[in-house]
Amino acid sequence: MKRGWTIRLMELMAAAVLMLCAVFPAALADDYDENYPELLAEGHLTASSVILIEAETGRVIFEKNPDQRMYPASTTKILTVWLALILGDSLENGLETKFPLSENAVNLAPDESSAKFAAGENVRLIDLCYAAILVSGNDAATAIAEGLGGSVESFAGMMNEAAYSLGCYSTHFVNANGLHDENHYTTARDLATLARIAMQNEDFRTIVSTPEYKLPKDNIYRARSIINGNNFVAESKDENKKNRYYPDSTGIKTGTTSAAGNCLVASATRDGVSLIAVVLGATSDTSRYEDTIKLMDYGFSQFLSTSIAEIYLRNPRVVDIRGFDLDDPQVGRLTLDISLQSTGVSDAIITSREEMEFWVQNFSSYTVTEFTRELKAPITKGEVMGTLTYYGDSGQPVVYDLVASRSIAAREQLFPSLDQLIADAENDPNPFPRVTVELVTLYLILPVLSAIIVIRLLKALFRLIRKRKKVKAFKPTSRYYR
Repeated sequence: MKRGWTIRLMELMAAAVLMLCAVFPAALADDYDENYPELLAEGHLTASSVILIEAETGRVIFEKNPDQRMYPASTTKILTVWLALILGDSLENGLETKFPLSENAVNLAPDESSAKFAAGENVRLIDLCYAAILVSGNDAATAIAEGLGGSVESFAGMMNEAAYSLGCYSTHFVNANGLHDENHYTTARDLATLARIAMQNEDFRTIVSTPEYKLPKDNIYRARSIINGNNFVAESKDENKKNRYYPDSTGIKTGTTSAAGNCLVASATRDGVSLIAVVLGATSDTSRYEDTIKLMDYGFSQFLSTSIAEIYLRNPRVVDIRGFDLDDPQVGRLTLDISLQSTGVSDAIITSREEMEFWVQNFSSYTVTEFTRELKAPITKGEVMGTLTYYGDSGQPVVYDLVASRSIAAREQLFPSLDQLIADAENDPNPFPRVTVELVTLYLILPVLSAIIVIRLLKALFRLIRKRKKVKAFKPTSRYYR
């Protein structure tokens, strides 16, 4: 009986531990050490759903419940503004087109974020985009929706079509500003996809990375400045918030509602590597920044930006040159440098540190070398010896010149070669060949000596033949001979 109670108690304790792991994973994980960002674990993050991707390729670097359905709050405005920039280009006046703000747009609840626009105010589309991102103005987002879609509902339909066409199949929006609605949802993975596409737009990149923007004078207000409320991008003057700023940040957008929690979609670039992090459902305003910084530090500890040229220099081509001068210290060995020949083609490669060795070891599998010059001295430093072509995943070849890294003198010859003699004759203004010791020796004395030797050998051979003919035949003497 006592044993049965013991087993029951152990089962209850195990169940309690499992519940703690599910509810408080960070408490059971090792403490995060900022000196070792590469050791990041899910338990170090407070957010319910996160994802970190490499921006150029979309490759996932870190994830935690990335496909869990979440409420996006004002990170919705990423798609709102990107779609506004795309559609605005088709307008007659482009992004300079002005839209009047309706009563519906400016009639906000007390707890809604606002850019402080007034009903009837005529605002340029580009200014509405800045206001929607920097101060997360719901009035600006609604004005964009009404101006470009005719109504919020119609514009939300356009947003959903755009999201679906970009591969975001777990996303559905019912408004342009991110106010809570049970049918307004997305996932960390989908948001990362939208952010990656949006960051390919130059105007969008400029907007989301701007710390402060000046709204021009319009029909109602004087010119006024708005400050970016995203502390990841714009360093706060509040000492308690300064640690939220990330020096390598390039955007993007925060979002907060009681249902969504604290959200942040962020981008950063360091040493040629660009990352996008999505943090949804963080436990506090501060923790969403802390989680994002941990993700960024982890990504930069894992990935690096290199190039075909840099990989080549790890193991450059070395060729043997014929006819080198005997005093050459490297006995004709020539290392070939590399120079990008193609224009408008990037040879950058974003790869993990672990995969770097793979690139070095398998470099020849992705390249083709062709020599356009004979590997024979003399060689002049900087002379193009051939080409190296890289065939990457994009299918567009990248071509480099293989260049001599040093000069190599030619070996002196006892006699000029036939090619040299022909070249001298062609370049000599004198129609008659120049008389030199080499020329006399090579074309006069040597042929005469050779002819004399041949004649003497033939005479000796003929004398030997004649002597053998004069020898009388041997006549044997014997009593049997008749």
